[in-house]
Amino acid sequence: MKKFKLDRIISIATLVASLVAIILVLKRPTPVAQPQTPAAIAEHAQSFDQKMTQFQQASQTSPASGSPGSTDTAKPDAGHMASSATQSPKAEVHINSDEISAVLAQSLGAAGASGITPNSDVGSGAPVIKDQQVSFDGDVVHGQFLTQIAGKDVWITISGHIGEKDGYATFDPTEFKVGDLDIPVSLVNPALQKKLAEERDRLKLPDNVGGVKVENGELVMQQK
Repeated sequence: MKKFKLDRIISIATLVASLVAIILVLKRPTPVAQPQTPAAIAEHAQSFDQKMTQFQQASQTSPASGSPGSTDTAKPDAGHMASSATQSPKAEVHINSDEISAVLAQSLGAAGASGITPNSDVGSGAPVIKDQQVSFDGDVVHGQFLTQIAGKDVWITISGHIGEKDGYATFDPTEFKVGDLDIPVSLVNPALQKKLAEERDRLKLPDNVGGVKVENGELVMQQK
């Protein structure tokens, strides 16, 4: 009789735990950023384009030989005064999360308007992103994406550090959530890194970019 009661308790506890997990997976987590109005998206996307154009121009006019045009105001230390006499600081561009989100929103809108139908071949395992949010906090980037899992809309939240290696962008996750349910990064990272390796060509940085990172709540790209 006691064994029956114990088995019954375990079964109920397992059922409750499963229900809680399902609720957490389907529950929308706390947004990492506030939605932007169409006008704000247009304004921030234009700001992004202007910054990238200025960065491109500065990169072309401030090579290592020391031409004017760099946007970096860093000062050389005393140990590098000799080399600094012939080299100007490298150009940098600082992009905030609103500008990144605006560009992603426009890209997402363009993808949605491209005529995808139920018969479209989008490739096996290719998730359909229905909405997205991005924010920067210190040196960490937070991304939140709405996709479908088993026919249900589910928010995926991932946080981590952006870097650069051998001319390619890298990403090291520090947090992963499905809905409002925390998933251990150690379980996700191997599959994530494998996927990034498969998509390596898409992670190649532009020829004029030598470094990329998130710093002080901004995405910073530095001239090569």
